[in-house]
Amino acid sequence: LSLQAQKKIIVSQDGKGQFATIQAALNSLDTFSTKERVIFIKNGTYREKLMIDKSFVKLQGESEKGVIISQSLPRDVWRCQSPEDYGAGTVNVKGHDLAFENLTVLNEYGFNAKGDTTITCLSESGATGAASKDRYALPREKGETEGTKIVRKDGHQFAFRSMPGATRLSFKNCTFRAGGGDTVSPWDVEAGMYYFKNCTMEGWVDFYCPRGWAWAENCHFICHNKNAAIWHDGTNHESSKTVLKNCTFVGEKGYKLGRYHRPAQFYLIGCKFDEN
Repeated sequence: LSLQAQKKIIVSQDGKGQFATIQAALNSLDTFSTKERVIFIKNGTYREKLMIDKSFVKLQGESEKGVIISQSLPRDVWRCQSPEDYGAGTVNVKGHDLAFENLTVLNEYGFNAKGDTTITCLSESGATGAASKDRYALPREKGETEGTKIVRKDGHQFAFRSMPGATRLSFKNCTFRAGGGDTVSPWDVEAGMYYFKNCTMEGWVDFYCPRGWAWAENCHFICHNKNAAIWHDGTNHESSKTVLKNCTFVGEKGYKLGRYHRPAQFYLIGCKFDEN
């Protein structure tokens, strides 16, 4: 990120900042700037979905526990409305060279849903065939019929979701929580580079699932699913890997650390694990 930072833009729900919502502050930014712009977010619960297509931006919260960005949205519901994943999470990113500090990001759906539901789904996500080229296919659940989608209580629920081209992303002192899988999904298998420090991540299967190159240090992982806590996709380059240094893992009894799904490299250095 550029060292020539501009003056902070203040977001505050009490009317004392330039903007009352984070998205409005993002929308105000020049698309073509290569200088880092800082958006300072005062404590509060911001019930908004963020769509970040600008680059060279830092979202800096007043405090990690005090700034809460929250949505309730299962990926399946979104994909029955939209042909792509952009917009399926609480924080959705297309921009590059971004920094996130002192934030809590939630996807609350699985924490509040009473169980699985079936919805009408007339898009390709409700069809039995594979997704169109260059789109991420949704898994089909047992018992689904053409034109419907079973929305699982613990299905994919992005707190953070980035698209190809969103690279050089930094996260410090952030909490990411979802009531389902794929909580933190930075997905650029070709050129993705991601750095996490002092972050907490919580969810169900594959709730930390970077594609490309990722480094996480001093992070805390909380797993509620027995299939796998962490995941990696290094398909496009033999050198891509996920490194976790001095991290801690806790979870429900019998949870698995990871699984083989795509070509991947996991390096865990100085990490600690609970007895489960």
